[in-house]
Amino acid sequence: MSSTAWVAGLDRQVPEDVARLLTTVPEWFAQPESNEEYIEAARSKETWTVRNSEGVVVGVTLIDRHFPHVAEAHLTVVDRSVHGTGVGTAMLRAVEDDAVRREVRLLQVKTLGASHPDPGYARTRHFYERWGFLPLEETALWGEGTPCLIMVKPLPASRTAGLP
Repeated sequence: MSSTAWVAGLDRQVPEDVARLLTTVPEWFAQPESNEEYIEAARSKETWTVRNSEGVVVGVTLIDRHFPHVAEAHLTVVDRSVHGTGVGTAMLRAVEDDAVRREVRLLQVKTLGASHPDPGYARTRHFYERWGFLPLEETALWGEGTPCLIMVKPLPASRTAGLP
């Protein structure tokens, strides 16, 4: 399926789908404790999904809203069977378009930092960099040996901001 065919949208919480999707990409999500936290987060966080033609969820992005001007992609996971077909792009585009409409000024994502040699996360960082995310800080937030890279993307002010 081509990337133009995928459509992402705001959806209901889908923790069972998050659990299933995490198992399809163990090289990114192999920590049972972290996976349980993601599944629990999927019970309450704002949820964006991409579904295939049969209605099966093939991608999920969970969003945190820390302040009115910030949205954070807490989790993005895409079924391995559709990697590289535009599912992640469709979700990020939908989240970003919604953020601009809501007058959000910064998108944020946390990922494994470049000081860790994991090749999968190098791909993840490259994906976010292509979307205009900038590295802000690498921290020990997730503990020793798991460097957390905070990336941010400044968003344009909404065209309607400040208009009566």
